[in-house]
Amino acid sequence: MHELSITQSILDISLQAAEQQHAKRIKVIRLRLGQFCGVVPECVQMYLDVLAKDTIAEGAKIEVIEVPLRVRCLDCGRESDIDRRHIECPFCKSIRLKRLSGREFLVDSLEVDT
Repeated sequence: MHELSITQSILDISLQAAEQQHAKRIKVIRLRLGQFCGVVPECVQMYLDVLAKDTIAEGAKIEVIEVPLRVRCLDCGRESDIDRRHIECPFCKSIRLKRLSGREFLVDSLEVDT
């Protein structure tokens, strides 16, 4: 359910940015989402379809640029991408990891008609 308030924020940010560029219509909203940010893109699209009605973002599509979970091992010092099934260093098998990326959540860009 948190996607509703998140989607409202995405819409507000997008409308403000589009207005600054004198856009007539927002066609695509690109989001940069880390694999571990906890946002479900399909839910965001569903809420956007409702919230954007009667705005220049009506009909806009959500596109996702996925950011992998990247970590640095605190034991061997190597960096790697990991996933939910293998939360350990692929080199030394340590679980002492520092997250470098993977929780990002931001509006990356818009595709608009001017």
